[in-house]
Amino acid sequence: MSFIWGIFGIVTVLGIAFLLSSNRKAINFRTILGGLAIQFAFAFAVLKWDLGKKALEKLTFAVNDIVSYANEGVNFLFGGLFQEGSGVGFVFAFQVLTVVIFFSSLISVLYYTGIMQIIIKVIGGGLAKMLGTSKAESISAAANIFVGQTEAPLIVRPFISKMTKSELFAVMTGGLASVAGSVLIGYSLLGVPLEYLLAASFMAAPAGLVMAKMMLPETEKSETTDDITIEKDTQSVNIVDAAARGASDGLMLALNIGAMLLAFIALVALINGIIGFAGGLFGLENLTLEMILGFIFAPLAFAVGVPWAEAVQAGGYIGQKLVLNEFVAYSAFAPEISSLSPKTVAVVSFALCGFANISSMAILLGGLGNLAPDRRNDIAKLGIRAVIAGALASLLSAAIAGMLI
Repeated sequence: MSFIWGIFGIVTVLGIAFLLSSNRKAINFRTILGGLAIQFAFAFAVLKWDLGKKALEKLTFAVNDIVSYANEGVNFLFGGLFQEGSGVGFVFAFQVLTVVIFFSSLISVLYYTGIMQIIIKVIGGGLAKMLGTSKAESISAAANIFVGQTEAPLIVRPFISKMTKSELFAVMTGGLASVAGSVLIGYSLLGVPLEYLLAASFMAAPAGLVMAKMMLPETEKSETTDDITIEKDTQSVNIVDAAARGASDGLMLALNIGAMLLAFIALVALINGIIGFAGGLFGLENLTLEMILGFIFAPLAFAVGVPWAEAVQAGGYIGQKLVLNEFVAYSAFAPEISSLSPKTVAVVSFALCGFANISSMAILLGGLGNLAPDRRNDIAKLGIRAVIAGALASLLSAAIAGMLI
């Protein structure tokens, strides 16, 4: 039953992308089928195959160990205030945002040493060969596994100006279909299963390319098919400077996340108060924004694998992710995990794992637009379509994961 349900979910997501395609006749089905095959093979390996599950478990333990090293810095800074047995409960600002700073610094060091570039080039080259996509868009997709939507395009910066519209769209979609490694750890500290987040991050690379090439197929001749040299970090003087720069960037990211959550959660409470008051006039005192979004997105949540009894609740999280952002959605989802079925937990964990939301259009325009000012109009025109493609990519991964749970 799960397998048939999963097929239905995959067909539903692909069907939406097909209907929204700019040129259905130009769709390269080698790319679509190849991307689906990579996603399914990876999901099967880490969710069903004993050896793959053990490997993912080892990776999860390794990441958690790294988080524990971050806690050493937190405990030093705050005098052990947040250690177990201290009597102080979970404090998001100190126990999540501080880890984001550490991971940003770590990723910066990996970039400076060239380790990250090697990993990205291997994965990106593999995607290009298997999917028939260009080197530039494939390497950008691979970079999004580890870094965010504004950092990944830096790797292919020299090629952005001469990219075809389809390639540019693939770069945009890849950034919205995935999340940065530094914030992924933040989601896990909220209580979201880390193994699902890690799997979703890797599956996002082929998923983003699949959705991009369905919704805006290639109709031009690519000028970015040649071998691409990924440059090392040239801004940092040495490894210490790289770590310091990464920490500074992480601090800005943490402050932005904190400010955004404070504002959005407060605004949601305000909107719920207004909706509740208006609903009360018609005998619907318990009406909330989450409930409205839940009813709107419940059919989609059900299609990708959520049992109908939990579809409205899951649809609410998916709606919050699209209308607000994924951190707000995960913050609402995490406390309810223990009361949800394992299948729903898996599907929602995958479905929310991406930057695709309305506010991300501004980030795309600012980030990519600064890298290639001559493509700013194209980026603006493709913004809404890229958000939809990124959201569908996450739902595609969710449907495949739900098939195997």
